[in-house]
Order: sequence, then structure tokens, then C-alpha cells
Amino acid sequence: MKLSKVIVFVGLMILALSAGGNVMAENRLGAFTVSPLIGGYVFEGDQDLKDRPSYGMGIGYNFDKNWGLEGVFNYVDTESEKDGGDVDAFLYRLDALYHFNADQRLVPYLAAGIGGITLDPDRESNDTDFLMNYGGGLKYFINDFTILRGDVRHIMSFDETHHNLAYSAGLTFLFGGEKEKVVDRNIDSDGDSVYDHLDKCPGTPQGVRVNPRGCPLDTDRDGIYDHLDKCPGTPQGVRVNPRGCPLDTDGDGVYDYLDKCPRTPKGATVDTRGCWVIKGVLFDTAKWDIKSGAHKVLDNIVTVLKENPLLKLEIQGHTDNRGSKSYNERLSENRANAVMGYLIDKGVERDRLSAKGFWFSRPAVSNDTQEGRAMNRRVELMPIR
Repeated sequence: MKLSKVIVFVGLMILALSAGGNVMAENRLGAFTVSPLIGGYVFEGDQDLKDRPSYGMGIGYNFDKNWGLEGVFNYVDTESEKDGGDVDAFLYRLDALYHFNADQRLVPYLAAGIGGITLDPDRESNDTDFLMNYGGGLKYFINDFTILRGDVRHIMSFDETHHNLAYSAGLTFLFGGEKEKVVDRNIDSDGDSVYDHLDKCPGTPQGVRVNPRGCPLDTDRDGIYDHLDKCPGTPQGVRVNPRGCPLDTDGDGVYDYLDKCPRTPKGATVDTRGCWVIKGVLFDTAKWDIKSGAHKVLDNIVTVLKENPLLKLEIQGHTDNRGSKSYNERLSENRANAVMGYLIDKGVERDRLSAKGFWFSRPAVSNDTQEGRAMNRRVELMPIR
């Protein structure tokens, strides 16, 4: 076939591609297609083969509403113009298809691909050539699953530069896939000012502030939305509970990330640092005698220890800063031992207790005043697990 004829056919296809319908089509992305086809195949003159009908089958896949991939097999029962011998022609190709106006019922498309042809004459050996093709066609959607189609291709041989023409018509059946979601109006079901098709967190409660994705704000980034967060402003990286509050593992009222004395036993009184405080167990200057007013406090410690049978304590004695280090070291040890002896006498096991003196190395308050020195003549308890 002469090149001028090819140009005429391509021109006709371009005119056809300009057509379009105005009714919504049902082209589905992700659908598989099966297309029985019938048509004709026109051989170039110097191939000495007669033009004959072709019969074929195409199997394809729609990547989206525009792009598709299709494999096609055709059979042409032709004959040689030289000797009249029968020649079986087998054509196979893989094509990429691009659909225009894919949301209409009448859909034009362009196609291009590669493949091959095998000629099997009765009186000679087989001959195979590689091919490339381009062209286009029209698809008309009869319903959601059935398409009427027509197709024209210019086919070129790599080996001998033959220019052939193939045309076909048939039906395409769609299996699976889904229609592209069409938003015919902007809907905001939860009233958060982010339209439903953009909203990543649908169902946000009324009045809750959201980010551009439609999700409630989480200002402190603790994983709990602000409207549910009972402890806003949690520092970055601090673990929180489902209410958005920092963890308090030992339940002493001081959050773990602030607790300088973790694992405080249940029922113990703690200071702002989370450390067990023994208020009222103070000593006179240079003395380690336990005052009667301290018995109630120490008895409460006995109760705590009995409620926590696995708990062990280090009893730490302290002094003010008057006197030498060696003197105050012995004095602080005596104070710690005095408290330990009291607890043992009340039934606490000896192996759960230890005593240590810290002299005036760890003042609780300044030693510059008489009141401050009185507060530093004390004992503290450190849980040991």
C-alpha cells in the first residue's frame, strides 16, 4: 500500500478523534478488558499477498481512566499472488492506548505499539518480521460492561520497511475495576471546613479546630488531639497516657519525666521532686535520739513497708554544717541507724533496710540560718528495688 493511502487513513482517524459524546461513560480504572475483533488486513503491493479479512482477540488492562495496555493477536488467511499458494499470517502486538474525553460515552483514543508477524506459506518455510504500529480508534460505551469499538492501524516492518494497514471492529467487555469518584458538589459532612473528598479525618466533632487535612489539632504533638488532651503543652518526646497526660508510673503525683525518685512506694508522701519525704523526723544538735513526736511519722513508714513487701529502703542520715566532716559523718550514720532500729523494732525485716550517713554534703535548705540548720538535721528514705 502506498504511503499516500496511509496518510489518508491517519487523517481520517484524526478527524474521528475530534468527535465526542456528551453522556457520562463508564470507563473504569483497574478494569481488565477482553475484545473479540474482526476486520481486514491490507498488504503492501510488493509483498505479493492478497488483502484478506482478519480475526483476532485483544486482552487489556486500564491503569486509569486514560491510559491502558492491550495485547492483540490476529489471524489472516491470505494467499500468494505469485503462485496462488495459501499463506497463514499470524500477527501479535502489545499496544499502549491513550483515551481522550474518557468521561464521555463516545471515547476516541490513540494507540502505538510493537509486535511481529509470522507468515506460514504452504510451499515455503516460515518468515517472521518485527513490527511497529500506530493509529487510533473510537469506543462507544453501550453500558457499564460492554463497548463497541473501531480501530485503524498503520503497521510498519522493521526488516523490510513494508507499510501495511489493519482495520477492525468488535466489542470490548470490561471486568472488575472501579469508576473514578466524581464530586458533583463540595460536601463537608462534619462541618470542619474541609470537603469530604479531601478530609483525612471524617466525623470530627462539631467545633473542633482542624488542620488543612481535616484532622483535629495536636499542638503539643503527643498523639492526643487537643480537644481530648487533658494535659496540653506536654514537652516534646514525653510519653503520655490516653488522656494526654505524662506518665506517673509510681503514682506519687509527680510525672515520670520530672520524678527524681522513681518507684516511690504507694502511700508515701513525696516532695515536688517526687522523693519520699519524712516530715517531723528531725534531730537536736549533736543528737540522734528519736523524738516522740516523730513516732507517728515512722509508724506510717512501717505501714507503707508492710503494704509493699518487696520494697527495700536505704535510710540516709544528714547533719547541719557545724563541726568537722568526720564528726558529722559519724553523727549522720548514728541518726540513720536510730531510724533503722526503730523500724526493725516495729516488725520490718532487717534485710530490707540499710543505713548510710551523708554528713552535711546534701543540705535540703541553706545552713545560713538557725531554722535552715534545724531542717537539715534529718533523715531521708531512698527506695531500693
